[in-house]
Amino acid sequence: MGNPIKRIERRSKRSIFQAYLDSARKNGANTTALTDGDGKDFTFKEITRAAFALGGAIARKTAHNEKVGVLLPTGAGAIIAFFALLSRGRVPAMLNFTSGSRNLLAACKAAEVSRIVTAKKFVDIANLQNLMDELAQGVDLVYLEDVKEELNWQDKALAIAGPLLPSILAATPHFDEPGVILFTSGTEGAPKGVVLSHQNIIANIEQISAHVQLLPTDKFFNPLPTFHCYGLTAGALWPILNGHPVVLHPSPLQTKIVPKRIFETGSTVLFATDTFLSQYMRASEDGAMSSLRIAVCGAERVRDETRHAAGKRFGFEVLEGYGVTEGSPVLAANQPGDIRGGTVGKALPGIEVRLDPVEGLETGGRLHVRGLNIMKGYITADEPGVIKPPPNGWHDTGDVVSVDEEGYIAIRGRLKRFAKIAGEMVSLAVVENCASAVWPDNLHAAAILPDPKKGEQVILVTDREDAPRGLLLAWAQSHGVPEIAVPKKIVTVSEIPVLGTGKIDFLKVKTLAEEGLEALNAKPAEPEPELTKRELKKRAAEEKAARKRAEKEAKAAEKASDEDSATDTQQLAAHTETSEGAPEPATVEAPQAANDDSAERKDAAE
Repeated sequence: MGNPIKRIERRSKRSIFQAYLDSARKNGANTTALTDGDGKDFTFKEITRAAFALGGAIARKTAHNEKVGVLLPTGAGAIIAFFALLSRGRVPAMLNFTSGSRNLLAACKAAEVSRIVTAKKFVDIANLQNLMDELAQGVDLVYLEDVKEELNWQDKALAIAGPLLPSILAATPHFDEPGVILFTSGTEGAPKGVVLSHQNIIANIEQISAHVQLLPTDKFFNPLPTFHCYGLTAGALWPILNGHPVVLHPSPLQTKIVPKRIFETGSTVLFATDTFLSQYMRASEDGAMSSLRIAVCGAERVRDETRHAAGKRFGFEVLEGYGVTEGSPVLAANQPGDIRGGTVGKALPGIEVRLDPVEGLETGGRLHVRGLNIMKGYITADEPGVIKPPPNGWHDTGDVVSVDEEGYIAIRGRLKRFAKIAGEMVSLAVVENCASAVWPDNLHAAAILPDPKKGEQVILVTDREDAPRGLLLAWAQSHGVPEIAVPKKIVTVSEIPVLGTGKIDFLKVKTLAEEGLEALNAKPAEPEPELTKRELKKRAAEEKAARKRAEKEAKAAEKASDEDSATDTQQLAAHTETSEGAPEPATVEAPQAANDDSAERKDAAE
């Protein structure tokens, strides 16, 4: 394979649409590239023709290099619209339909977007008409159904001729020009526009491909939104540009339907977050997700409990990745067969890492990264269209990490998510990890609030109905966690707020913490029962015994997996010799993923 970094540099000097056309030519026009939410397969030929036809029609409404908003759920429509805009030299700006009209209009202002491509069917199903009415006051809405009706003979001719003469009929932007505009998730503030060049996206796909080895028979399943860089680059473009079929699902929130579709389609690689994966496994019957070989999780820390459940119940590995939108997005990831607990693996090839010291922290530092995948720069509503590049190509992630001698990266938390209590730095991630260890079946989030005596205090917000601080303190004391990292106050809520990207919404968590603390302070003070040394020792012993049982079960499952590997390899080899593509899934009753359960369908916009 030669030098992987030089190969990445060479192959990244292409536009995104050119890379797609290269994949279509290499893998064959009649090869299935993706499966939509309703189960319909799309070949490379069908996608290419649709992209050229739609691109021609949209080109009559827009100007060359114009930024055009895309407001669609994960599916064939979003991917075709994305390629259609690129085919005619327009720049897609992927918009988060769950962020509200105010944020969307601010995003459009920052990116100088005056037109948004969407679909009437999506608006109806997701109940977004009020949002559309508000957006229509600031931008023009272009509905795919109307564009289809407006196709003329020239568009249809372009659909036929485009795949035959792509070098003549497709736009050929320079690889360093803007290829797509995405927006930060807004977990801690107003979203910022991130301008990614064609080279940024293609370089990151090449970096991922060099880092994570796939099998020829791998089939991807992606329920993550394409308005998020992880769902777009890793979940959609990586498989399509490498010739692996991908099953797209319109919403990650349909926790009962997703496992059924994974089983039905025989998918082997799943993209998710720890939160979503945990929900899928809880909603799934044993064996329903057993077709999976690996699940790739990003956007948040993967808990040990999630990894153990995946291996024990379904027999697949969970790879934890780490990235930021500004990095296109993947910066590091564990690899199949090389999962180092508590880390996100090693940095991808061609990514430089620099740690700057952080006051109050003895180990680790503030992570800066540089490479071909790092963004062209930010854009904001304050200065629309003005790209502010990272200084000397270095992007400050704002994350505090440590890197061991072998290059494995451990995320300690965001710098903004460290509280300073009586002069000591306390990571909110550590607080949340302790809570997850004590109550693994629940979601937990920590927030920083002012404290009149110690400057700041940490409040734990949990959906655990009964969450006594004594249990948390006992676990911390038995595992060497300082008592200062155990919150004095715990707020119980019915549900932890989660963004459409799968990340916890920390802005709303802080509001819940403030409201909960106010309610707690209003109640008459009740003395908290103190645990005796004997009780502490007893609970510590019980916790230790439980962890030993879990480790024993995990080792037993791993041993059983090793014993079966030879048989699995023989079966795979036999299948490869007799069939093209992925093995046929077992016959089950179709769940009608796109139309079943109207309540879950609407989750995409809630």
